[in-house]
Amino acid sequence: MTRLLLTNDDGVGAAGLTCLAAALDRAATTQGPVDYQVVAPLHEQSGCGQALTLFRPLRARTVREGWFSVDGTPSDCVNVGVHALLDRPPDLLVSGINYGVNLGDDVTHSGTVGAALEGRLLGIPAIAFSQEYRKAQPADMERAADLAARAIVSLLEQGIPDRMLLNVNFPFDPPRGVRIARLGRRPYRNSVVQQDDPRGGSMYWLVGKPEPERHDDTDAAAVRDGYISITPLSADLTDREAISEEDGVLPGLVGALR
Repeated sequence: MTRLLLTNDDGVGAAGLTCLAAALDRAATTQGPVDYQVVAPLHEQSGCGQALTLFRPLRARTVREGWFSVDGTPSDCVNVGVHALLDRPPDLLVSGINYGVNLGDDVTHSGTVGAALEGRLLGIPAIAFSQEYRKAQPADMERAADLAARAIVSLLEQGIPDRMLLNVNFPFDPPRGVRIARLGRRPYRNSVVQQDDPRGGSMYWLVGKPEPERHDDTDAAAVRDGYISITPLSADLTDREAISEEDGVLPGLVGALR
């Protein structure tokens, strides 16, 4: 039976994770129920990217049968789950459902996507799910969970590509459809706010409003237009165009370093 490893960056008690697990409990493939185990952070770890805890021990606790919490990052959870808690490696890693989208540049610091990337680096196909929210309006995590479970069952039925790494974002309103989209640029404006520290000195808040690029083929545009965005990612960060350039900066660097 195919086994899933579920994790997230919002914490083991987050609504996105519990709703996804409940949706998978209701789902079934032609081979029977969906088998999964949960290894998720004890506390919220949003924005930690693919960070690993290297200078203190990690502790795992049983939340209930098949559910574990780890006092570390999402990538810690993936490693502890794969190498210590599970009796065999999972066939698919599922990260999410995150409360808030992970679009464009955000994937580089997203703990949700970081966990999926960590799984892929361990040789496990992975998919990350995120749900858009709006201020003072709760996101419909149950709808997102039902959609995510349908996507997971489809992957299990048709076969999971070995190198698969997908980033999926759900719009706030009921989706109008699905778009396969590229990552877009999503820089933030006014991203640091300085305040006086009551104990002396200054303190800083990392905040800001994203300003996605205005191109219709991006993931941000898909969600803006009310569509589910699916973006295939790669764990290989090599700039192959730069390697092949004969008149770029690299030949000069090679000459300087010889």
